Amino acid sequence: MPTAPYPLTRYLGIDSASSPTIAVDGTLVFLADTTGTPQVWSLDDPDSFPKRLTSHDERISFVSASPSRPEVVFGMDTGSDEHDQLYRYDLETGTETPLTATPEAIHQWGGFSPDGERIAFTANRREGSTFDVYVQGRDDESATLVHEGAGGFLTVEAWGEPGLVLSKANASFDQNLFLLDPETGEHRRLTDDTDAQYHSARFDADGNCYCVTNHDFDTTAIARLDLDDGTLTTVEEGGDWDVSHFSLHGGTGRVVWARNVDGYSEVHAGKLDAEADEIERTATPHFPDGVLFGAGFSPDGEDCALALSRSDDPQNVFVLDPEAGSVSQWTDFGTLGIPRDTFLEPETVRFESFDGREIPAYWTLPPNAEPGNTPVIVDIHGGPQHQRQPWFYPTKQYFLQQGYAVLEPNVRGSSGYGAAYAHLDDKEKRMDSVADIEAGVEWLHAQDAVDSDRIVAYGRSYGGFMVLAAITEYPDLWAAAVEFVGIADFETFLENTGEWRRSHREQEYGSLDNPELLERISPLHDAEKISCPLFIQHGANDPRVPVGEAEQIAEKVREQGLPVETCIFEDEGHHTTSRENLVEEFERISAFLDEHV
Repeated sequence: MPTAPYPLTRYLGIDSASSPTIAVDGTLVFLADTTGTPQVWSLDDPDSFPKRLTSHDERISFVSASPSRPEVVFGMDTGSDEHDQLYRYDLETGTETPLTATPEAIHQWGGFSPDGERIAFTANRREGSTFDVYVQGRDDESATLVHEGAGGFLTVEAWGEPGLVLSKANASFDQNLFLLDPETGEHRRLTDDTDAQYHSARFDADGNCYCVTNHDFDTTAIARLDLDDGTLTTVEEGGDWDVSHFSLHGGTGRVVWARNVDGYSEVHAGKLDAEADEIERTATPHFPDGVLFGAGFSPDGEDCALALSRSDDPQNVFVLDPEAGSVSQWTDFGTLGIPRDTFLEPETVRFESFDGREIPAYWTLPPNAEPGNTPVIVDIHGGPQHQRQPWFYPTKQYFLQQGYAVLEPNVRGSSGYGAAYAHLDDKEKRMDSVADIEAGVEWLHAQDAVDSDRIVAYGRSYGGFMVLAAITEYPDLWAAAVEFVGIADFETFLENTGEWRRSHREQEYGSLDNPELLERISPLHDAEKISCPLFIQHGANDPRVPVGEAEQIAEKVREQGLPVETCIFEDEGHHTTSRENLVEEFERISAFLDEHV
């Protein structure tokens, strides 16, 4: 096996920027992980040196600028437990003011009121299983409960003159929207009973509401939602692909949106014509092929900040002039001296599964791959409603330089390919997606470069479940397996996951009322079939997939006398957020693969 020309620590030390927002004074504010965990930074212009504004040991999850004052609100949890608390930061004085102090509750950011004097958020303070809506004045010491939820996950999508648009998640691909008057508490449903997605709700200057939805379509489109009768009028179709992002500046009517074209973001800019119910395209922004992570307008609507990443470039912030279509890059954290031409681009491929369906995937060969002698990491995304896209993965680039090829399949159930495709793994059809992994390995066997005896199953979260399912359903295919925060037993997972998530997850996986189904799809009950070495990573504070899932599968496999290595961090949750822990985690994984593959 070749050795990467740079140590793993160099790859994991590459910085990135996220969550860009433009303050009323034109300051660009964003998150960067330069200190080892995401903190708040700012830039006055693209040629200035970035300034770090916060210095916490804990990660900051988001930052959002006020529409009327030079200030931002950010969220921060403890030990990656996802129990975000909210803070206001004054950009002129550097004063940091806690807005919430209920660490046992999750605070989900909603947004500022149009005048910037109040904020809205949802939180499960009253009951762990239920999110309620709160409004808080910027100078108030406490928030006012304005709406009690009815169980499950509730978020604030938008705040305009008509009120707050709320989103209630029924399942991964099924939401309902509601309109709430924060002054009176009046609350009514806007959408019908159709199983459909709704996201990115926005108001224009006249109080019209727009959103992204796949109501009446297989893929998502931009539509106007009538607040009186709930009818939807299509404004911009996605065609064969989803509209993945939509940002509207209400005052100017300027719009930036993106289509997800086979995983790559196709960015557009235009202006809303409310009378004609259409978007007039202004100019075509020129971005390199990559993935858009978010877009947000400045308070005056003159600029739009976007976070993008490519296979050869970590996530950075760009600012777009939506009228001219001109783009300027504001952050460039570099690659710690590793030449960009060593970062490899994937090839988009498709392989046929058991039922003749074509499964999309990204396929990347390492440099100087030798015929019949190349090991492969099959990297399975989480979700299951997520999608693997061609953004920058430092660990992927490291393993490529170590001589591994990487296959990244988007099995049935993935987003990005339409609603019908996303529902192909629901409940009783769960194992069909695992069969797609088997079909992907059969495709690998036909590739000249691949050593069929050295294939690794690798995945995080739901992808961790997929790893465990793959090595129990198809044990003869794998030389080793690496799973992160994966589900081993759906029954214990549903019993112990966060209360607010349970009903939502049952729509995807099956109910505790149907233990036979849960047992049939749970890898733990077939653990005796596992025949390869297994590496397990988890965080003790994980509120989504409790750490007991890791502990019980590790015990089962150890009883069989197979090599099992566990890496459990006491100060992490569902994601490893500390760079120090990431280095330890992946150095151990690299050594594990060196030993067993």
